[in-house]
Amino acid sequence: MLFHTNGNRSTTRTLRFLAAGCALLVVPAIAHAQDGAREAPAYDFKALDAAKPFAAFSNSAMSLRDSLVALARAQVGTPYVHGGESPSRGFDCSGLVRYIVAALHIVVPRTAARQALAGVAVPKDTAAMLPGDLVTFARGRGAASHIGIYVGNGRIVHASTKAGEVIETELTPRVAGPKRWKGTRRVLSDDGSTIAVAAADSVS
Repeated sequence: MLFHTNGNRSTTRTLRFLAAGCALLVVPAIAHAQDGAREAPAYDFKALDAAKPFAAFSNSAMSLRDSLVALARAQVGTPYVHGGESPSRGFDCSGLVRYIVAALHIVVPRTAARQALAGVAVPKDTAAMLPGDLVTFARGRGAASHIGIYVGNGRIVHASTKAGEVIETELTPRVAGPKRWKGTRRVLSDDGSTIAVAAADSVS
């Protein structure tokens, strides 16, 4: 979880906005050139009015995965709102995931349980995972009820009900409280092309 002092919060928010804007300019352009790119709802550029963190990067060298990570981290600090799926209105866990991958014109289902079936399974091992993979959580043997985005180095970004906002934290078995790490899904192949995902739905 990221902490900011009151003294630098205004500057941090400004820099966060710049980072999110750069990521959104680059991601759709790259995704348009990908074979098999999927149709997605119009992206809500005006919604990027929440506090965003800054990450220095080069547009010319940014990969699709780097773009997803930058956009995910740009949502840190956005309030948790059940049913939310935009920076302006807040996010729940699956709404955050859907918003991020939509930048690559990938449409995933609305709920964590169905997003847990999108793409292809990846070993539950950070050594085998790539930034942009989806990390799912569940109680016991039940269906996935929480989901986040892996950002590399053993860390994920997710909308946390406990924290009340989008946070970045270490990926541990109990990162979602009583919900244990259930599995990992990949919606971008190793070479950056999109992988077929489960049919999208509109269930909240």
